[in-house]
Amino acid sequence: MERKRAAQQFVEVIPHARELGMQVVEVGEGRAAIAMPYDPKLIGDPETGVISGGAVSALMDTCCGAAVLTHPGARGATATIDLRIDYMRPARPGQTIIARAVCHHMTRSVAFVRATAEDDTADPPVATATGAFTVGEG
Repeated sequence: MERKRAAQQFVEVIPHARELGMQVVEVGEGRAAIAMPYDPKLIGDPETGVISGGAVSALMDTCCGAAVLTHPGARGATATIDLRIDYMRPARPGQTIIARAVCHHMTRSVAFVRATAEDDTADPPVATATGAFTVGEG
């Protein structure tokens, strides 16, 4: 429960995460899942109703950071060093998007994370990501 509270506090202090309605749905040791509900204000293409890629990017970045913070080796704050996102397809209009991230390796100063973003149709995912994040000094 402590990890989930810490991850939710992390999300709540990021203004754009609050504005996008992000909610932590699951955490574990070096794992996080964050949901972003569909909202018309996030539409990137008015003709199709598809959510903006920028909103999906923000969701994935935030989820990766939360995964780093929940890793047993985490010592404090984190920041994105590098994040590569590959978009597989548009998210379906009207559906919540859930990002899931795993911090799979951590050195003294850098954490390495993989993530996916999915709507109700998980295969293929909306996007995948790999990234490197700072490991705080504690």
